[in-house]
Formats: sequence, structure tokens, C-alpha cells
Amino acid sequence: MFQTHHTHSRFKTNINDSLALPVFSRDGEATTISKFAIPAEPMLPETAYQIVHDEAILDGNARLNLATFVTTWMDDHANRIYAETYDKNSIDKDEYPATAAIEERCWKIMADLWHAPDPTNTIGTSTVGSSDACMFGGLALKRKWQERRKAEGKPTDKPNLVLSAAVQVCWEKFCNYWDVEARFVPCTPEHVLFDGTDLEKYVDENTIGVVAIMGVTYNGLYEPVKKIAAKLDEIEKDTGLDIKIHVDGASGGFIAPFCQPELEWDFRVPRVVSINTSGHKFGLVYPGIGWVVWRDKEALPESLVFHVSYLGGDMPTLALPFSRPGAQILLQYYNFLRLGFEGYRQVQQGSLDVAQYLSKHIGEMAPFELISKGDTIPVFAWKLKDGYTDKWTLYDLADRLRLSGWLVPAYPMADNMSDLTLQRIVVKNGMSHDLATALLTEITTQVAFLDDLTGPLPKEGQHPGFSH
Repeated sequence: MFQTHHTHSRFKTNINDSLALPVFSRDGEATTISKFAIPAEPMLPETAYQIVHDEAILDGNARLNLATFVTTWMDDHANRIYAETYDKNSIDKDEYPATAAIEERCWKIMADLWHAPDPTNTIGTSTVGSSDACMFGGLALKRKWQERRKAEGKPTDKPNLVLSAAVQVCWEKFCNYWDVEARFVPCTPEHVLFDGTDLEKYVDENTIGVVAIMGVTYNGLYEPVKKIAAKLDEIEKDTGLDIKIHVDGASGGFIAPFCQPELEWDFRVPRVVSINTSGHKFGLVYPGIGWVVWRDKEALPESLVFHVSYLGGDMPTLALPFSRPGAQILLQYYNFLRLGFEGYRQVQQGSLDVAQYLSKHIGEMAPFELISKGDTIPVFAWKLKDGYTDKWTLYDLADRLRLSGWLVPAYPMADNMSDLTLQRIVVKNGMSHDLATALLTEITTQVAFLDDLTGPLPKEGQHPGFSH
């Protein structure tokens, strides 16, 4: 049992006395130490390592974590780059000019990938993740609205942002932190996605913009950006309100260009002024990297840009923190070089194939009804069929799967549909068909266990099952 006070007397020994002892017999392993107070004396690095290592192994296996969107595997050459560059601070452009140049290359590559009218006239930045990339996208919308209102001699004290009730929580944070009214369009059985229906009821002269999601976290589906833009065109024709769109492409920004290239969701849609994505999701980089790109330099208010001296010239910079890892920027560029367009297409299509393999077989199991099937981003969700059982829930199934190492979350749908419980799988690079087959077998086993535990099995012909 960990103590909550100093036990300094336990460490009053020469550290060399422990050198000959096996690691688990040394001070620190052989004694109890405070969990919330720094030890009075040092311990051998091997001992400190073992304590931290042993506690960390109690975490789940990242490869079996089907809840997270975050990359859990990179190849050995990427791992070498990571080990060689984890000490770089990406904000220090003067000290690390090569990293700064590579960062600029990366967002220009994405501007081109997302069909910016003139990729040489765009501006963007790396961030820690999609959440702060969204903050920048929202801040730019708010600042542009404020500047326009001030020029017209109108008040700027009541900005609002229109978005789906199914947005990621970072958008709620943005509205909270930067004093913007969030106008949530509810999800309904008829409109599970925000598609522009009744949008005129939510926008007005104080609307700074509309957020559209390419890959809703609840179900993996794309919100129809082009359809939302068409509705805003109608609104402008009727009211004169020219309202722009920010696309939250946290996941879809690195899927659609490669696997659904015909889908118009990006800068091909004139109302889209900014796009964020998550490099550490389907950008295939370890945690700690996001991106935001604006259609052109005019879309980003100059008041948000700081200028630093860089190689005798000028480097525009945007950042909330002042210290931020540079290694992930280099890993992103490594992936662009290593995979190229075709390599990214193959990796993402492989994940989509596994997602649809899983969804097909889960959809055929007696208890379940699919909400999505993993053909947009490689993410899909399902619910329990009405009337299948009142003895167990998807939360029970999630608990049973966790016992064998699989993290398959169950959660309520967004507001207005929060009485609906979903279960979701995120397929990432590294989730093979063999692992998928093992998961299907485990789901079958645990459903049968829950049915047997709570009552008679379903009628003949309705027994849940998977055969490979």
C-alpha cells in the first residue's frame, strides 16, 4: 500500500549498496514509497525504470484499443526519426530552421491535397492536435466577423457558431473559452447528420461561421459539406448573409482525398475557408500533431499572425503553446515521402476494407443493427436491436470484451438522441484481418456468454455467431 507521507529514513543508504542486488530487491522495489511525494534520496536508473515500466504495463494494449482514433503503430524507420528528433522544439524557428521549413512544406502539401485554388497563396500551421487546430479555425472566423462588423459600425458582442450536436467536445471548449454562443443543430432519427435542413433557423447576422464534420466521432459518417454550402447559398440569396464554412476534417481529411477523391468537401466548395485535420489519426503519425490550413492568406486575419525572424527573412507563425514537439512534424513529412499518394491510398483502403469486413459480420449477428458500416472513414457503430434482450446492454458487452484486452466502447448518442446507446470500432493501420477475425470470434463468445448468463438463448436460427 502506498504511503501518502515522506519515509525518508528508508532511503538513508548509499546507492552503491544496491548495485549488486537484483532490481526487485533494491530500495524502491523492495520497499513502499510515497506515490505523491518525491523520495528523499536517488535510486538507480534501472530501478526507477522498472517501477515506471511495471506500472505502465497495466495500461491496455494500444493495438487492441478500438476506441481511440490515435495512431498506435509506425515503422522502424519512423521510430528512428522519432528517437533522433524528440528534443526539437518546433516553436523555435531560429534554432531549428530545417524543421520550420519542413512544417511549411507539410501544410502546403495538404493545401494542394485539399484543392486550394492556389497552394502558393495559402497559409497554415501545425498544432498539437486537431483540437487546437479547431481553435485556430474558429478564432479566424470570429476575428474576420469582428473586423467586418466594426467596419460596418455594428456591435461585435454576440457572436455565434452553428454546428451539429454531434461535434467533438473541442468545439464546445472553443465556444466556452472564446465567448461564442454555440448553436447546436440537433441530431434526430430523420437527420442523424447535420445536412443543412432548417439551417436558416440557426444563422443570423451574428453568425461567425458553420462547422461541418468529415467523420463524425459517434458513427464515422461524413456531413455533406456541399449540401450545407448550397443551403448557405440560398440563405445568402434571401438575406444577404455571407456565411463561411470551417471543415473539421480531423479524420476524413486524410481519408477522403485518397479513397473518395470524387467527393467535393474541401476547397473545391467555395464557402470552405479553412480545414483542420489530425496528423496523429489517419495522418498515421504518433500522438502530438494536428494541422489547419486556410483557403488563402486573406482568409486568416493578419491580427492572429506573429512574425519571427527566420534565416534572415520573415516567418509567419501561429501557436497557442510556446513549446511544442518538432519530431511529429518530421514524422508527418516522412510519411508523405515514404508513402506518397498511392501508399496512403493503399493504407487507408486497407483500413476501410477491414472496417467493412468487421461491420458486415457484426451486422449479421442476431443482436445488432448497424448505424454505419465503415465506408467513409474506417469507423462504424451499431446498436442493440429493439426487443432482442432486456437482460444485457452494450455496456455489458464492452466490459466482457475488455476482460480479454479489447477496448470497444459503448456510449450514448448526442443530445436529442441520448437514449440511444451505440458501440463503435475504429480501425487503424495495424488492425489486420487476422486480428479482426479474432475480435469477431471474441464478440460471438461474449454475446453467447451474456445470453446464457441472463436467460435462454435466442430461438433457433437467431443465435449470434460468426464463422470465418
